[in-house]
Amino acid sequence: MRIGVPKEVKVHEYRVGMTPASVREAVTRGHAVLVETQAGAGIGAGDDAYRQAGAEIAAGAAEVWARSELIVKVKEPQPAERRQLRPDQVLFTYLHLAPDPAQASDLIASGAACIAYETVTAPGGGLPLLAPMSEVAGRLAVQAGARCLEKSAGGMGVLLGGVPGVAPARVVILGAGVVGTNAAQMAVGTGAQVVVIDTSADALRRIDAMLGGRAMTVFSNRDNVEREVLAADLVISGVLVPGAAAPKLVTRAMLARMKPGAVIVDVAIDQGGSTETSRPTTHAEPTYVVDGVVHYMVANMPGAVPRTSADALNHATLPFTLALAGKGWRRALRDDPHLRAGLNIAAGRVTHPAVAAALGLGHAAAADVIG
Repeated sequence: MRIGVPKEVKVHEYRVGMTPASVREAVTRGHAVLVETQAGAGIGAGDDAYRQAGAEIAAGAAEVWARSELIVKVKEPQPAERRQLRPDQVLFTYLHLAPDPAQASDLIASGAACIAYETVTAPGGGLPLLAPMSEVAGRLAVQAGARCLEKSAGGMGVLLGGVPGVAPARVVILGAGVVGTNAAQMAVGTGAQVVVIDTSADALRRIDAMLGGRAMTVFSNRDNVEREVLAADLVISGVLVPGAAAPKLVTRAMLARMKPGAVIVDVAIDQGGSTETSRPTTHAEPTYVVDGVVHYMVANMPGAVPRTSADALNHATLPFTLALAGKGWRRALRDDPHLRAGLNIAAGRVTHPAVAAALGLGHAAAADVIG
């Protein structure tokens, strides 16, 4: 099969769908890989590195989209990319369709089979293709929050860890999943006061044991969320409902009562965000201020550290990419129910129930579409 790797076009997105190491594995298995020129420049992988791995270099994106059967990307296809999709193609990338009806409409119209990294599941539970980027984003969230708390960035002007004789900042983390766990580890390491909120008592026990009691754990209900958000200097949200829109945990009414210069880092922004004032931003203009609260809402946070992120992502996605290329998408999805869970749209129909519900659309069972 011919696999296509276009250069990412989202603002300040430097990751790449396949690294040279991944290309070499695919070529070794008999697949042809077509990589757009400079697709790997953001991770320090030039065209020669891809040639040495066995790839053919395309002069532009149009050639990659026109000649490839399987498109492997990182971020959701932008409007110009979506117009190049065909019914006989497979798209394998992050999609995050729940808050993006325009993208969903274009993908439905394309007739292509669109498989989303973020809804592929694992035998033991969890989301194996989302997890590595959630790890990166959780750790980055603390760095970004610390920067935004600086006065020059619009924050209240506090240091996360404080200094002897001066209290540290209070970091409240919504969600004890992959994002929350990694954020908590980083935040505790700075010396900040850390509070982790979740609806799962088991998840809170895990955090408590992992961090040796250095983070306070709080069960999530409206009263507790409101109390902790109002006391926070930095709020990091990592709440996730797979495929669905993120729940709005921070209301506009709460926002007006938060500390002036407090910061919200919303890692859930890819799924619509978890505050009522959330809207996506970019690395070029990462923040905005509402009611005196700094909002950091970058929708592709791991793109800031593309070398780490691209390697971590490729380690997770490569086995699935090889299965799709080796078996064809229909057989690969029939053979693997966890990969089948990643199918969001195919043959002009939505195939993921949570995505359909979020968009207000009907859906067809993935098994029925695959045939």
